[in-house]
Amino acid sequence: MLMRDVLRAKCREVVTITLDRTVEDALTLLVDENIGSLPVLDDSGRLVGIFSERDLLRGMHKDHATFLSRPISQVMTPEPVTCGLDDDVHDVMGKMSSHRVGQLPVLNVCETVGVISVGDLIKTLYDKAQTENQDLKAYIYGPG
Repeated sequence: MLMRDVLRAKCREVVTITLDRTVEDALTLLVDENIGSLPVLDDSGRLVGIFSERDLLRGMHKDHATFLSRPISQVMTPEPVTCGLDDDVHDVMGKMSSHRVGQLPVLNVCETVGVISVGDLIKTLYDKAQTENQDLKAYIYGPG
């Protein structure tokens, strides 16, 4: 199964943020959209970083007085780990595990087309296993 299949099943528009926006803007997006991270795009729409709940927690812990007013460009994780539409789900899970990240931007060449989480991958694999299980039962016992 490929990442394009995961994104297709997810049916969610990618929510991004630009370098000049503030942490407070990012916090609002994270809460309003019920998401865990935001790809950070430059003026040309190129992915240059990611801002996650982890970045928010670390920043608030270090500098809770002024952190919310800082620009994303100062606090994001630069050069994030990414995956492509044609990457295999199992390979992406390994990449997430080895880099210890919970979300990955998904790229189509240079365009950010989505963000996937560990939960998205688990749900996809679970749904696939359920479907295969039902298909096997139907094959063994017949339709019914």
